[in-house]
Amino acid sequence: MSTSMLSGSCLCGEVRFIATGETQRFYHCHCKRCRKASGTGHASNLFLKGTLSWEGGEDLVKSYKLPEAERFTNTFCGTCGGRVPRFVESLDIVFIPAGSLDVEPDLAPQARIFTGSGTDWSCDEAGLPGFSEYPD
Repeated sequence: MSTSMLSGSCLCGEVRFIATGETQRFYHCHCKRCRKASGTGHASNLFLKGTLSWEGGEDLVKSYKLPEAERFTNTFCGTCGGRVPRFVESLDIVFIPAGSLDVEPDLAPQARIFTGSGTDWSCDEAGLPGFSEYPD
């Protein structure tokens, strides 16, 4: 895979970031946690092996780690609530909410995950493979 440089920001534009590395995965997650955090039928997330740097507003970045969740953390701007990336040290991965990007990623969505906990009213993405949990 090639190296990408993805830039983005929160809703108010105060938190700005650049993620650099290899885009690994791009999933639409239908789990209850992603639905609650995004307020939509699914969250669209990129996973990039690389680095995350803040171009502005790092002091505004807040995180909420769901106590019972192994991996789920909601990272957002403390001013506007817009979701922003986080670096997952244990996986050496930058987790990027795709809606926070100001540029087009170099990878199209690959799959829908946690479809077993999705809702009937969520958008239909029949063109993508679906998995009840994480794919292998």
